[in-house]
Amino acid sequence: MIDRRKFCRNAVLLALAAATLATSALTPLAQALADDTATELMQPEALPDMALGDPKAPVTIIEYASMTCPHCAHFDEVTFPELKKRYIDTGKVRYILREFPLDNLAAAAFMLARCAGENDPNKYFALVNTLFHQQNQWAVEKPLAPLLAIAKQAGFTEQSFNACLANQKILDSIESMRQRAIDKFKVHSTPTFFVNGKIVEGAMSIEEMAKIIDPYLKG
Repeated sequence: MIDRRKFCRNAVLLALAAATLATSALTPLAQALADDTATELMQPEALPDMALGDPKAPVTIIEYASMTCPHCAHFDEVTFPELKKRYIDTGKVRYILREFPLDNLAAAAFMLARCAGENDPNKYFALVNTLFHQQNQWAVEKPLAPLLAIAKQAGFTEQSFNACLANQKILDSIESMRQRAIDKFKVHSTPTFFVNGKIVEGAMSIEEMAKIIDPYLKG
């Protein structure tokens, strides 16, 4: 006769064993997919990557952001300074920012950052940081006057401001990068991060980022 209690206990044990095997089987697959994505992500873009940190760092973080995205601004203002202090400046993380404008105004802001940082990536990040921190002053109005005022503080004249925004090559390149992110990496919102190829959506706290980054550093 079948012992019902033993049967139920064995069924539970078999289910747990199956779950364990499934998890152990999926983990290498998930890692392989992340590795493939990481390799593809590092292929040359239409514009040179704007990056901070050691190129040989064990962790590479790529952020797709829009200059008019309030969540991106919050991340830049609250989380990014601590990320830079703990991980980028200490050689643990290589950080790359890629343009993913959600509207024409965001595209214009990124174009200005590209023009500012043409010969010095630090100027690119300086203007991006300023624009994020003053987002409520320029991103709420469609006229470009507030954006021009901030650009002038970064060294633009009205002439160089207009010339930058008329640069079709930069605009087309930014659009190409945005479209590639959609087609290749399924980016549909901002901010979207890739940590060594693993996709993470939404503005994270430094604690949330640490949970993802730290396991890569233990090896």
